[in-house]
Amino acid sequence: MFGIGDFARHGRVSVRMLRHYDAVGLLRPDRVDPATGYRHYAAGQLARLNRIIALKGLGFTLEQVRSILDEEVSAEQLRGMLRLRRAELAAAMAADAARLAGVEARLRTIESEGRMSTDDVVIKRVPAARLAELTATAAGFEPAQIGPVIQPLYDELCRRLDAAGVRPAGPGIAYYEDAPEGEGAILVHAGLQVAVEPDGGYDFAVVDLPGLQSAATIVHRGSMDDVLRSEQALARWIDAHGHRSLGYPRELYLECEGHPDTWVTELQEPVATGA
Repeated sequence: MFGIGDFARHGRVSVRMLRHYDAVGLLRPDRVDPATGYRHYAAGQLARLNRIIALKGLGFTLEQVRSILDEEVSAEQLRGMLRLRRAELAAAMAADAARLAGVEARLRTIESEGRMSTDDVVIKRVPAARLAELTATAAGFEPAQIGPVIQPLYDELCRRLDAAGVRPAGPGIAYYEDAPEGEGAILVHAGLQVAVEPDGGYDFAVVDLPGLQSAATIVHRGSMDDVLRSEQALARWIDAHGHRSLGYPRELYLECEGHPDTWVTELQEPVATGA
């Protein structure tokens, strides 16, 4: 038998919390000294305390916790509930991290306004390319929405090419278009240049990406999480020179080994020239 202080210490909770659980009828002491009013708990009551804390961590109210415990949820059922909640929390944390990364990228874009050189912007013709590609839909065109879609596509495409014995014949090219679903959704094409003919036996598409007669291009250095700075610098250059954008910029991955901060990507935005 433990006094309330010792029981609280073993359960890693506060004495105040135990008193509250007693007051609401959720965890009564095993015995209360009639003379002193001191509460005493049995070691076996730690199991109920663990369940209370775990269920609270799942987001249940104390009233809901009482109902669940009264139904005598098994340890296996509780473990299943905890695993589900863990997955939900992990997903929420990942979403929060993505939102934070997006905010930080947007802040860096704001801080670089007017300071990023566009001297290296070049208008040029972009040749056609044969690609092995996989596609998927992203909810929007923000880097935080594109990144979690395109990276798994490239990982899977590389795996499939390797299994098919097809070697890339040039740098990767990603291109984008509005998805049929509409409402801002983007169809993401993750491609690698190849020198093979289309074959129904492949578990990836082989397509001929048309060339661009005229594209405004700029080299972006660093992670694609920060591509907004380069994209918006390119947009300002296009507008300042009287050109008209004709669609989403393609991404030609010139260097994409090692840490993302060392990557080099050419953005190729199709334009109608003002000249």
